[in-house]
Amino acid sequence: MSNISTVVGNKEILLVAENIAHSKGITKEKVVEAIQDGIEMAAKKKYGYNLLVECEINPKTGQINIYNNLLVVENESGEDFDNRTQITYKNALEKDSDAIIDGYIRELLPPIDLNRTIAKITKNEVIKKVKEAEKEKEYEDFVDRVGDVSYATVKKVGIKNILMEVDNAEAIIHHDDLLPREIFKVGDKLRVYIKNVERKESGVQIFLSRTHEQFLVKLFAQEVPELFDGSIKIGGVARDPGSRAKIAVYSERDDIDVVGSLIGIRGSRVQSISFELRGEKIDVIKWSNNLPEVIIEALSPAKISKVVIDEENNTIDAILKEDQISLAIGRAGQNVRLASKLIGYKINILTEEQESSRRKEEFNDLSELFSEVLDVETVIAQLLIVEGFASVEDIATSDISDIASIEGFNEDIAGEIIRRADEYLNSDKEEAAEVS
Repeated sequence: MSNISTVVGNKEILLVAENIAHSKGITKEKVVEAIQDGIEMAAKKKYGYNLLVECEINPKTGQINIYNNLLVVENESGEDFDNRTQITYKNALEKDSDAIIDGYIRELLPPIDLNRTIAKITKNEVIKKVKEAEKEKEYEDFVDRVGDVSYATVKKVGIKNILMEVDNAEAIIHHDDLLPREIFKVGDKLRVYIKNVERKESGVQIFLSRTHEQFLVKLFAQEVPELFDGSIKIGGVARDPGSRAKIAVYSERDDIDVVGSLIGIRGSRVQSISFELRGEKIDVIKWSNNLPEVIIEALSPAKISKVVIDEENNTIDAILKEDQISLAIGRAGQNVRLASKLIGYKINILTEEQESSRRKEEFNDLSELFSEVLDVETVIAQLLIVEGFASVEDIATSDISDIASIEGFNEDIAGEIIRRADEYLNSDKEEAAEVS
């Protein structure tokens, strides 16, 4: 940067810009812009800070022109008129026939002593602008790499985070983004996930992680060609970093063993990743559109007797024999927690006895409700439940033929039951309206 102070002519400015650009890895245009800003500051100091100064450097010849932008006003009325910053419309038209009131006319200023001025004033401005350009380039280089895995070297170990270097750029990994019990020292090299890149006042901040779920995915992509090229796709992933993970995969091709591809021969691929993650155990699961099958896989090694899915409440009841409960739940609830996260449903683990008892209780409660609301005998209420009616709304919105087809019912009975259900719902709405 010191060669700025030795500039002796216009041509040399372009050479200086080119050298700085090359050494800092930024564009020559950015450096020229910085020099223009510096010259504008110098010109304001020489001619007045109230002037609207503009500097142009010819990108081919290095010719420097400094202009003062004059505001076009209608006439010289009032004490506020300043011929250093303003020009009348009449005089402006003599310089430019396209001039308009409230527009600007550029007036060429005399050149300034670049040799001395750049040395004293421009140099700091150029340094500042070049640093800004470096930061912007660093941001642009890394923002497109969010989600990538790279090698990083430990530079400094702090109390809350570790300062690292990734491809000649400084980055931070918080201790929360490290695997449990991971300890590093200066000079250690490790693989990391580029989690986020942010612009800060102090510069660009790059955040890394080893606990992110996508870190596991990217590690597999580096080991499994079919995952890297898209032949195998990810259905879901869930992690307890450093302890256990579940990853579900699928393929639109029938000739690919999706689970075997990730596990590798004799478990070589999954073992390699587990080693990188400090022994994290990884369950590879086959994903499909058949949700019950995925649930059964996700809760392995437990054997599931039955799966009941409640899409409205986003919950799943997994029914098992008593001796399978602990396997399904896992140590400290880890297995069922990861399975829930993997498929995006809350999973309730129930024994066959608990499920039977709960279903019986629900059946009795609904039977009582139907008997009371519809004013029918218990046996009729139970017949409605057995035929699949799970709420008063179901009955009110059904066709007469749906109820009349039940053994022992006819169209008159069906019509009356629907009328009573509808009447109950309407009375509920009226009561709610009065309360509000």
